[in-house]
Amino acid sequence: MTSEITSRLPELSTVRHGLLHLFIQHTSASLTINENADPSVRADMERHFHEIAPEDAPYYTHDTEGPDDMPAHIKASLLGSSLTIPVTDGSLDLGTWQGIYLCEHRDRGGSRTIVATLWGE
Repeated sequence: MTSEITSRLPELSTVRHGLLHLFIQHTSASLTINENADPSVRADMERHFHEIAPEDAPYYTHDTEGPDDMPAHIKASLLGSSLTIPVTDGSLDLGTWQGIYLCEHRDRGGSRTIVATLWGE
């Protein structure tokens, strides 16, 4: 997702020092930063979250939108809906191995909207 942000925000290249704030406008998807070099990290994260918030748990009462809906809300709350990332000389100041994840927690999530706010000089 990091390279997509750079291509969709041409203004980013003009910021010498600043902040990029990202906010996802949904309750069953989230944003987070994690290792982005080894794809096994993403697979392990997904398996772990399925353990934390399994589908069809007998104690869920919010199930009108399907068995994946309540677990999606739990996962989104745990990871969060926003990120703030420093910007220096037109680039996101992420660590060497870091990448931005848009985490879709529904089995068939729809389109997602992210609001990007860029501050800086």
